[in-house]
Amino acid sequence: MSDFLEKAAAELNDKLAGGAFDGSAKLSVGDLGAIVLDASGARVSDDEADVTLTADQETFEGIVSGEVNPTSAFMSGKLTVDGDMGLAMKLASVLA
Repeated sequence: MSDFLEKAAAELNDKLAGGAFDGSAKLSVGDLGAIVLDASGARVSDDEADVTLTADQETFEGIVSGEVNPTSAFMSGKLTVDGDMGLAMKLASVLA
């Protein structure tokens, strides 16, 4: 299992602590695997989700650290979204 995924899941749990995200989302990071976020928090998993966001490790590192705006990453083509776009936008506001 990737150290990056474990660290990112822990950081995402800190950001989600306010409980402002009420759907399910998968962050797919190339060959490393995926993180699923839902009402129970973030965890390394490849479970199904309402929306899947796909990007490379560098882009997700920037999003998790707050250095990269998820909307900007999407608009520049570094992040793709498959599924519920409204939920993706809600997640972007939680991560920003």
